[in-house]
Amino acid sequence: MKYICSLMRNAIDTYNMIEENDKIAVGVSGGKDSLVLLYGLHLLSKYYPKKFSIVGITADPSFNAQASDFSKIEEFCKEREIEYHIKRTELYKVVFENRKEKNPCSLCAKMRRGILHDMAKEYGCNKIALGHHLDDAVETFLMNLLQGGTLGCFSPVTYLSNKDIYMIRPMITLTEKEVENASVRNNLPISKSNCPVDKETVREETKNLIRNLEKDYPQLKTKIIHAMKKSNISAW
Repeated sequence: MKYICSLMRNAIDTYNMIEENDKIAVGVSGGKDSLVLLYGLHLLSKYYPKKFSIVGITADPSFNAQASDFSKIEEFCKEREIEYHIKRTELYKVVFENRKEKNPCSLCAKMRRGILHDMAKEYGCNKIALGHHLDDAVETFLMNLLQGGTLGCFSPVTYLSNKDIYMIRPMITLTEKEVENASVRNNLPISKSNCPVDKETVREETKNLIRNLEKDYPQLKTKIIHAMKKSNISAW
């Protein structure tokens, strides 16, 4: 995790993500990205020059109307003395049964973020960290371009004025492969998603598009990130 933490620290320093005495809620979905983020921030909190603390928070969508099993993550946090909270929700019921959304991911993500923001405030946090990495940024950029005709992406740091809380993304310089390797090497307790549309989303289609384009355009993701930074798109 030393290499992962070094990249996270570089992003944190570059975009001034953490200040003295911050209390940071870490959004934990149970996937590899959020668990590497949680573990990385936990390790960084032990030696980062600015003192900060973390709280793991999970908004369980209760897919298929059943509570997800996060017991291994609870055990992981307990062993490392990481504060961790789970909120069971009715996201599945609202999105898939009540609304019957044809494209459920956007609404589900929006509602889940709202719940996480409320949880962060409930536990006294002034910031919330999400596990988006470099591949997510490239995919989001292309999705905005191809689906919406706009040039934009999520920002490294975002101030949410309606909640008076900052959203940070400490893993934005890490590739998905680096995150995946870290989760395997450290035997992190991944909780498999029971989402009924997992791997059938627009993001998955975009991921496949990038994979095919890179056969003809090597280092495409690096070039897109460079262009975003050079143009200062979304505060990159």
